Amino acid sequence: MRSAITAAALGALLIAGCATPPSYVGPPLDAVYDVPPQVIYRIDDHRFVTLENYWDCHHGTTYYNDTKQGIRKRLGRNGIENFQGRLINADATGLNLVIPSSQPPERTCSDRGCSISLLYSTDGGKTFKGWRYMVSFDPFKDSKRFTIAATEDAMYISKLHSETTGRVITARYPLIPGFVYGKEDLPNGLRIEFDTKLPSGLRSPTGQERFSCDPSIRPTNPPVVR
Repeated sequence: MRSAITAAALGALLIAGCATPPSYVGPPLDAVYDVPPQVIYRIDDHRFVTLENYWDCHHGTTYYNDTKQGIRKRLGRNGIENFQGRLINADATGLNLVIPSSQPPERTCSDRGCSISLLYSTDGGKTFKGWRYMVSFDPFKDSKRFTIAATEDAMYISKLHSETTGRVITARYPLIPGFVYGKEDLPNGLRIEFDTKLPSGLRSPTGQERFSCDPSIRPTNPPVVR
């Protein structure tokens, strides 16, 4: 188990990182664009994820925002906005959060695949930690198979294993304040539960379950390199 956790932690160091990084294809990573921020995922009236400084809906920088707590946290670039699955932040306390990533649709992976991570928080978004949830040769497409959720005591990673049979595989990861996956063992006899089920009736306060971006909003200026 420890070796598996260590490997996952290494994969989580880069959000949407790759086992063997491919050659980058896309707009300049350090460019500046004249576009307004878009709210691509809203949890409630004061917590939301924005896409900013973007070339299009797949190439930009994402931020987690909590206007009540005064939190604005950079999540990454060209990653979070490409998750195509379902996301449910259902912790009523607001402490546990999870935000998954993927890769732009044109990105290719090596023969070892790409290690794709999510970010989770146990302190209401003040800090985030990474965890690998998928290794894929086509992360953009394969992320559609996932439902990822946060509750008051755990995060759930659920994958549609077979479209033919409809089989779904779900794992439950306990969330504990201050605990970081990959650095230590779970305390007090807690464990990761495999082949479990998502709790019924999970929903975020707004009911939004997928990232949403308006593709018609594009920059009018040529890329300005920082």
